[in-house]
Amino acid sequence: MNDKKLERHIAKSEIYELVCMYMRGLDRLDGPLLKSVFHEDAYCDYGFVKTDPDTFSKFCMDALKEHIANHHMIGNSLIEFDESEDMAFGEIYFNAYHKTIVEGVNTDVIIAGRYLDRYERRNGIWKIAYRSEVNDWSKTEPTNDPYFNDSDCHRGGRQDDPVYKRNKMYRP
Repeated sequence: MNDKKLERHIAKSEIYELVCMYMRGLDRLDGPLLKSVFHEDAYCDYGFVKTDPDTFSKFCMDALKEHIANHHMIGNSLIEFDESEDMAFGEIYFNAYHKTIVEGVNTDVIIAGRYLDRYERRNGIWKIAYRSEVNDWSKTEPTNDPYFNDSDCHRGGRQDDPVYKRNKMYRP
C-alpha cells in the first residue's frame, strides 16, 4: 500500500470515529462530546435549525432530553477526499430511533436519512466543518416492546449509561 493510500485509510478511520462520537453524544445526551466533533467555526444546517456547533449541541440536548431513549445507527459511509488531502466530503446514512411519549402513549419515531458533511483537517486533527441532514423517510407508531416489561436485561441510559463506567465493566 502506498503512503497516500495509507494516509487516506487512516483519515477515513478518524472521520468515521467522529461520526460514532456524534451518535454517542446524541444518544447519551452528552453535549460536550457532541460539540467536540465540530470545528468551532463549523456550520450545522438541518433545515429546521441552522447554526453554530454550540447552539446546535444545546438545541439537541433540549430536544432529546424528554425522550425515553434514542438510538442512532450508522449505515453506508462514503468519504471522498479533496485534492488538498486536508478536506473530505461525506455521505453518511443513518437510522435514528426515538422512543417518545405522544399524547400519553409511548411512541416510536424512526427517521432514516443522510448526513452530508465536509470534514477538514486542521493542525493534524479531523473535525466536521459543515454538516447538513437530509431526511429520506420516517415512521411513527405506538411502541410495542413487551420484552422489556418482563426482563431483567441491562437497559441503556444517558449519562448513567454503562459505557461511561468502563472501569466497572468486564469485572465480576
